[in-house]
Amino acid sequence: MISVENLKVEFNATPLFEGVSYVINKKDRIALVGKNGAGKSTMLKILAGLQQPTGGTVSVPRDCTIGYLPQVMVLSDERTVMQEAELAFAHIQELKDSLARMQQELADRTDYESEDYQKLIERFTHENDRFLMMGGDNYQAEIERTLQGLGFERTDFDRPTSEFSGGWRMRIELAKLLLRRPDVLLLDEPTNHLDIESIQWLEQFLATRANAVVLVSHDRAFLNNVTTRTIEITCGRIYDYKVKYDDFVRLRQERREQQLRAYENQQKQIEDTEAFIERFRYKATKAVQVQSRIKQLEKLERVEVDEEDNSALRLKFTCSSRSGNYPVVCEDVAKAYGDHVVFHDVNLTIRRGEKVAFVGRNGEGKSTLVKCILGEIADYTGRLTLGHNVQIGYFAQNQAQLLDESLTVFDTIDRVAVGDIRLKIRDILGAFMFGGEASDKKVKVLSGGERTRLAMIKLLLEPTNFLILDEPTNHLDMRSKDVLKEAIAGFEGTVIVVSHDRDFLDGLVTKVYEFGGGLVKEHIGGIYDFLRSKNTEAAGDRIDAVFQAEKKPLAAEALAPAPESKEKLSWEAQKELNRKIKKLEKQVADCEQSIEELDSAIAILEAQMATPEGASDSALYEKHARLKQQQDSVMEQWEQASADLETLKAQK
Repeated sequence: MISVENLKVEFNATPLFEGVSYVINKKDRIALVGKNGAGKSTMLKILAGLQQPTGGTVSVPRDCTIGYLPQVMVLSDERTVMQEAELAFAHIQELKDSLARMQQELADRTDYESEDYQKLIERFTHENDRFLMMGGDNYQAEIERTLQGLGFERTDFDRPTSEFSGGWRMRIELAKLLLRRPDVLLLDEPTNHLDIESIQWLEQFLATRANAVVLVSHDRAFLNNVTTRTIEITCGRIYDYKVKYDDFVRLRQERREQQLRAYENQQKQIEDTEAFIERFRYKATKAVQVQSRIKQLEKLERVEVDEEDNSALRLKFTCSSRSGNYPVVCEDVAKAYGDHVVFHDVNLTIRRGEKVAFVGRNGEGKSTLVKCILGEIADYTGRLTLGHNVQIGYFAQNQAQLLDESLTVFDTIDRVAVGDIRLKIRDILGAFMFGGEASDKKVKVLSGGERTRLAMIKLLLEPTNFLILDEPTNHLDMRSKDVLKEAIAGFEGTVIVVSHDRDFLDGLVTKVYEFGGGLVKEHIGGIYDFLRSKNTEAAGDRIDAVFQAEKKPLAAEALAPAPESKEKLSWEAQKELNRKIKKLEKQVADCEQSIEELDSAIAILEAQMATPEGASDSALYEKHARLKQQQDSVMEQWEQASADLETLKAQK
């Protein structure tokens, strides 16, 4: 669909990349990877038409639509969540208004036999068919499914967008993009503001329902679950692999080893040639041969080896001292804001040295409980006890704003580093993308992401014995995340990690606390043990509700009686009951869609029957009668399915 030919981009006469050519095909799932500053976001902007390259061309077919989600955007505050999402279907609403005007014109005019009137009928018929093919009025259900998939509740739909945080408003923008179904989706770090359930939903959507996708992400699990092709930008060029990210990493290492061998062979050849030139430079009998070798060297295309940081950096947290055996104990802790109960009956015990994860949808109370532990919130009920000699180091998003803007990056870290770690400050800064001249930048000129990384380094070097990290990976590349993960794993103290990054949590935490519905549930095991246990719970139900596509009649067993109380249901029985309910919900939705389509088709026929020619056309009357009969039948099915659905829901 999109063809990139000989692309070149320069900043201050320095090439970012050049000679780049590739094609984006239908249904491609492309991961765009490379170190920070390689040009990934620039490439997305060029594909989106928001930035012009220095040279080369990007060919996009005229009918090809492109959707672009940047990391940062200016958002509107003038609408509700639903109104904002409905903008994705503005073209359908315009068509609907046009049909209404044509229908009114058909009713008002009396020149039934005129050629102009016949053309109006034909235009109305054609546009109405197009309206039905585009989904007509059924897009409302699609909006609701998408918003719920991204974590919104039905009660959020009529709330103004201004009441939501920036992360939630980015979800609205993502929903609008997905609803538009562009031919090519360009996504720059789409998981930064999503929880694990929403990321899983987005993975399913992109893998099964989206058209072509090009995405930049530092979430390794997300890349592996979505993409089937990896394009790496490195050394000003691209390398195109028809594999997912993990396979790319392996193939990239093989390619680099080949490059190293070719580089070493070339260096040996260059050394031999230079030695020959130096040896015979002043011998007249060898002048021609010397000049020939010099020209060979000038024409030689030098082998470049992919950039790779092989430094053996091992960042180690400083554990200040030994804390008590139980750094945090919660007994019947509850917190409410007015009538809104954030959580209640929280009972948990975190032992010294444990590394645990707080997971759950945004707004379920993870950060609230963290603030209770920190003492920033004191008006909770129940008992929360911190153990003896607990020294907490806390990382939150707003800590990036607390840095001293007058200091340089190096000085910021130099002031907190102690002991042998001071000798490795430049290595540490390099691992977190502050290598070279970047370490001498003033804090005041850093971007938001750079400030976040600097705040993280500062925290890592402060002496603590209890770390609480709130979304620590959002602005880190994969190598920096690996460095951080290794440092946390080697930390002798206690750690709470609030994160949605499954790959980061995998192998790091041994216990997961799930926040949801006002409760905090303890799950023993790693993050994937937790996700497997949740496979048939809320996340799976949300995904199934969106992606069921079969239109099957209701099975007889769906109406089988269920046990009297939910408490008495076994896990298998509960699963079966949920399956039957979802079948009925699907049937009700299908019936409603059929009824709307039949209503539109009947309206067209009635408009045609209102003309002098249509009034005498018996075929139109027969077709009208058949459609009305079909409509009555579907209405009966809808009524029966709705009643059965209410019966089953009452048995849950």
